[in-house]
Amino acid sequence: MASHAETPSPHIAAWAFLVDFDGTITDLDTFDVLVRRFASDAVFHETERGLRDGSVTLRDVMQHQASFVRGTFDEVAALLAREVAIDPTFRTFVERCRARDIPVTIVSSGIEPIVRGRMAEIGLDDLPVIANGIDANPTGWRILYRDAAGNGTDKVAVVRAVQAEGRRVAFVGDGRSDYAAALAADRCFAKRDKNLAQYLSEQGAPYEAFTSFAQIDPASLGDTG
Repeated sequence: MASHAETPSPHIAAWAFLVDFDGTITDLDTFDVLVRRFASDAVFHETERGLRDGSVTLRDVMQHQASFVRGTFDEVAALLAREVAIDPTFRTFVERCRARDIPVTIVSSGIEPIVRGRMAEIGLDDLPVIANGIDANPTGWRILYRDAAGNGTDKVAVVRAVQAEGRRVAFVGDGRSDYAAALAADRCFAKRDKNLAQYLSEQGAPYEAFTSFAQIDPASLGDTG
């Protein structure tokens, strides 16, 4: 598929996958589950309205939502392990990428220790993760953001950094925090019927829809060396 980002030099053939976590590797968004569990549907819908009309950033929404979370890190992590499922084909996808020397990095606006814990469950505890820290105070959590991006993690900066290293980027995502990164990437896979797919369609930007990682074939990227 033709890229909507700048075309790399002909000698650059290596690829890297950058993959969102919440709603992409998982079936549900972690913070959607937490806010519905610890706050209310009203809070959830209020923050969603703010995101749609642009009156608040995702960063601010997530910080507000985190303040409702009550419990230790281990208690909340156990709750999420019960209620949020990992795509059962994701580990095989990573193995297929590694067989072709294609690095995979998770780039998330969520919480790094939560992401790492979920990856350890499926034997991928060595997978690189770029995400945020957390102050898991049992009276209300606080996200320790890694940078000043309105999306909580500057995913587009990560895309451009990988491209600057001489690799083409295949980005995989599903939601609002993925918009800019998807446009900057050399190839994009968007979760079917989710916000990112709708946005890219509206922008006339190319993408490939998927419902599970079994449908993303690393070999389709072509030569990697």
